[in-house]
Amino acid sequence: MPVKIRLQRHGKKGKPFFWIVAADARAKRDGKFLEKLGIYNPTTNPATIDLNVDGAVKWLRNGAQPTDTAKRILSYKGALMKKHLLGGVDKGALTEEQANEKFEAWMKEKEDKVFSKKQQLATEANAAKAAALEAEKATNAKREAEAKAAEEAATAAEEEATEEVEASAEENNEEKEA
Repeated sequence: MPVKIRLQRHGKKGKPFFWIVAADARAKRDGKFLEKLGIYNPTTNPATIDLNVDGAVKWLRNGAQPTDTAKRILSYKGALMKKHLLGGVDKGALTEEQANEKFEAWMKEKEDKVFSKKQQLATEANAAKAAALEAEKATNAKREAEAKAAEEAATAAEEEATEEVEASAEENNEEKEA
């Protein structure tokens, strides 16, 4: 029975959420599977991946073939690296302790990269919020200045109209007296 490690789609329309599964190659995409190995949520930034690395390595060592996307995910999370290191242990090139040390060092480096990306995204989001706030403050100040200018213009026009009315009232009074 040929086994594939592939993604099984879940979630709503337009909001995909995937299970990473080991399944018979003849089964439907969202059909029966042999074992659930993890989850993959591409809608978050960075994408959320929760993978049982040991289970994936077990299936890979037994001959399971990952699909292209599943292979990228397995590589990203270190399952292919661990399989490679265990192959070196089987051949006698490494001891199991050396393989575990190399894998842990690789995982730490990978976690640092992900952490720095999350920090960078948070910093960019805060900078965007600050820029939006400054733009909003500038717009509000401009609106207040325009409203104040319009109010002053209206007051000046009102005073001018009042002066004209008083001037014409004085002329009328002078004409009546004359």
